Amino acid sequence: MYPVMIIDDEAAICQSLKFALEDRYHVYTFTDPEQALPLFKKMDISIVLLDLKMGQHNGLDILQAIKRISPNTIVIMITAYGSIPSSVEAMHKGAFSYVTKPIHLDELMVLLDRAEEYFHLTSKVQWLSEALEKAHNEHGFIGKSPKMQEVFRMMDKIRDVDSNVLITGESGTGKELVAKIIHYQSRRNQKRFQTINCAAIPENLLESELFGHEKGSFTGAFEKKQGLLAVADKGTVFLDEIGEMELTLQGKLLRVIQERKITPVGGTKEKAVDFRLIAATNRDLLKDVQEKQFRQDLFYRLNVIPIHLPALRERKEDIPLLVEFFLNKLSHRMGKPVEGISQEALQVLLDYSYPGNVRELQNIMERAIALTYSSVIQVSDLPEEMTKEQQVFSDHTLIPIYIGEKMEQVERKVIQYNLSAMNGNRRKTAQLIGISERNLRDKLKKYATE
Repeated sequence: MYPVMIIDDEAAICQSLKFALEDRYHVYTFTDPEQALPLFKKMDISIVLLDLKMGQHNGLDILQAIKRISPNTIVIMITAYGSIPSSVEAMHKGAFSYVTKPIHLDELMVLLDRAEEYFHLTSKVQWLSEALEKAHNEHGFIGKSPKMQEVFRMMDKIRDVDSNVLITGESGTGKELVAKIIHYQSRRNQKRFQTINCAAIPENLLESELFGHEKGSFTGAFEKKQGLLAVADKGTVFLDEIGEMELTLQGKLLRVIQERKITPVGGTKEKAVDFRLIAATNRDLLKDVQEKQFRQDLFYRLNVIPIHLPALRERKEDIPLLVEFFLNKLSHRMGKPVEGISQEALQVLLDYSYPGNVRELQNIMERAIALTYSSVIQVSDLPEEMTKEQQVFSDHTLIPIYIGEKMEQVERKVIQYNLSAMNGNRRKTAQLIGISERNLRDKLKKYATE
């Protein structure tokens, strides 16, 4: 039963309303609003029936006082017919609705039904927001660096905007988590969040997964299947690794985005769909567009609101914060009392390049906690390759470059020396010299043919 409060300076109205509602609600009545207000600090009141005119008290002032103490409380104004304009003003100041005197019980019950539903929905949204805030922390989605603060600000701005979003960033930076946070803090949060990994589903099946298919439309289609875009109607679709989608299917997806209609494989009848689209990639899509590997028109359709998640090496001021967080979280979960990390070990973590980003840092901390015999993480508890990478930079190796050398020759030397220093690891080399892994692969292929 929801707690309902009645505030009216006429005792007869309080009593009659209490009698009418007490079978359905926990009812509290007050003829003096100054006596009612302290109760809001002690308990959660779901709905208030508040008289607009109460002798020396102005109902609008009481409304604002209630909203300051308990913003989620639903307030319904009780007003005389001639005071309806004032009731409309009250709604602008936060009242849910109003009811006129004499009160018709049937109309009041309908209004209370609506108020209950609204209170339930707002409470659920608040719960989801708190749950997502917890999820931020549980996944290490925290940071005080300017780049992460900008990401947080952007997510807050766009949560209720239905425009397409393109999240870019390396593997392990938290792209799917960002998409989930945007969805669960949006007005679509009551509906489905549907993840579709474009790289994990074989090309010949991805179209059927997205759009569905009719029975007998291809070998193995033994029954009709609803596509995931239709399943996510009124919700959010998250297309992960969108850069891996082949060109023909990109064209079909573009048509769906433009027309908001889908046609199942083997079908002829279109079906309207309504979903918010969030896509993500770790590739340089603009470069793929230039190389004719990704449709330009689809890129611009997806890239309405871009969010770029920085690599961990680009926000190293967040590493101590993340290390402390993972130490507390993982040591508690693993039942191992590890209290801190030595300054030397922290320095190794700060100097590391993190090709796997935050996900890799979490794995490193879990391994260190599992293997350490101390209550403080030491350098010896960290993976050997981390200390080796640190040694590479401490050698201060110089690359010989001479006056008159062509830029192409200089570039070739930089790549080859760094690749050797990284023991042939292309991903680490690409990250170290600031180019994409794909670009590095193309350059190495070019050098091999020269």
